[in-house]
Amino acid sequence: MKLWLASGSPRRRMLLESAGMTVTVHPADLDEARAGDGSPPQHALRLAMAKARTGPPEPAVVGADTVVHLGDRILEKPENREEAAEHLRALAGRWHAVTTGVCVRRGEREIAFAVTTAVRFRALAAGEITRYLATGEADDKAGAYGIQGHGGGLVAEIHGSYTNVVGLPLEQTLAALASLA
Repeated sequence: MKLWLASGSPRRRMLLESAGMTVTVHPADLDEARAGDGSPPQHALRLAMAKARTGPPEPAVVGADTVVHLGDRILEKPENREEAAEHLRALAGRWHAVTTGVCVRRGEREIAFAVTTAVRFRALAAGEITRYLATGEADDKAGAYGIQGHGGGLVAEIHGSYTNVVGLPLEQTLAALASLA
């Protein structure tokens, strides 16, 4: 199946290609500021729908947005290493949530949903945070970590979809695509 991915995320592309999809990447140029008092899942879903609506009617379009949140506080992609360190200190030894909003659209039909995975970081020493930040992996990631890379060593356990934490709940996305085929 051919897909238009309204995201520049190399991780989303990799996940879709691993499922046999032919993906063309067309990042949506949107204002991603949080609107009003919406919850983190509502925010992710709103952005996913807006992204999907930037694509053509054919082929199928996938829009997605992932947020890492502690309660109602969203930990955005860090602007610098100091902010990344703050994110990691906030997550250390605690549970947090990773929510991905997904919108799959083909023609006039669309399916939109959000998937949330609970993630617990292990306790982290200051030196571990410094070493992780030195890898550069935190620089472009919501919450300042990537579970699929060195950041996997920060995680003690997850409840829910691993691929959601990577950036796209693959099982649910493939089911939505199949229902629009």
